[in-house]
Amino acid sequence: MTDLNDIIKPSNVAVITGGASGIGLAAAKHFAAAGMSVAIADLGGDRLAKAAEELKAISGEEHVMAIETDVSDKQALAALERAVIQRFGRVHVLMNNAGIGPETSIFSADSGWDAILGVNLMGVVNGTRAFGPNMLAHGEPGLIINTGSKQGITTPPGNPAYNVSKSGVKVFTEALQHELRNTEGGKISAHLLIPGFVFTGLTKGDRAEKPAAAWTSEQTVDFMIESIKKGDFYILCPDNDVARPVDERRMAWAMGDIIENRPPLSRWHPDYADKFKAFLEGK
Repeated sequence: MTDLNDIIKPSNVAVITGGASGIGLAAAKHFAAAGMSVAIADLGGDRLAKAAEELKAISGEEHVMAIETDVSDKQALAALERAVIQRFGRVHVLMNNAGIGPETSIFSADSGWDAILGVNLMGVVNGTRAFGPNMLAHGEPGLIINTGSKQGITTPPGNPAYNVSKSGVKVFTEALQHELRNTEGGKISAHLLIPGFVFTGLTKGDRAEKPAAAWTSEQTVDFMIESIKKGDFYILCPDNDVARPVDERRMAWAMGDIIENRPPLSRWHPDYADKFKAFLEGK
């Protein structure tokens, strides 16, 4: 079990991509409030500067850095790692959190597919590969937290590129944790954050106020920290609308498509609507 007191503490360092807003900024504030030095990476200079000022108000200018970074660019992530090491010496928490969600369909334009896969999936893969070796090498306890999605597990119709990207994050993070726990002397653990409905820039659309069903980013981060304290790898977040048992049955049904040789995405297939409803209700 991970002892977070050895990781989230003064003198240690956290790096968060997608750190200028939403869950990323809430996590950065949590780490800063604990006395950690924090580096946030994102796109949008004004937005990034505003987030950096909020963090400096918590922990002081000497403990904050903000670097505009396109996580779909492998070289940009390598440059981010070098800059953080030069400034702070080492990294103890890496949160690969940057994500986008433009609408796609199977035959929609390449640009949407390339953008989503580049940020959501390869940003996680290349971020881990850029920071991971030095995190292992310094020999101190640490965390790599990758932000996935329930859509990467139940894969609902509507945005296939997003689902593919988040399914890839799940598979990659599982493989990462397996490798880390089998690395002799390694003290880094990996965790998959699976948010529920969170009111962020990615989900709010035209809404100015948080819907009652949604959690805040701060609630999500609090749940994440408590889950890691318990040693959870899969950080499956509820929200104000969907409780964990519902998520569990939806995920079990999705796996059942393979086991029972049902049509793919049978949850949305008219021939299985009643069967799924009964399954969800435990009948």
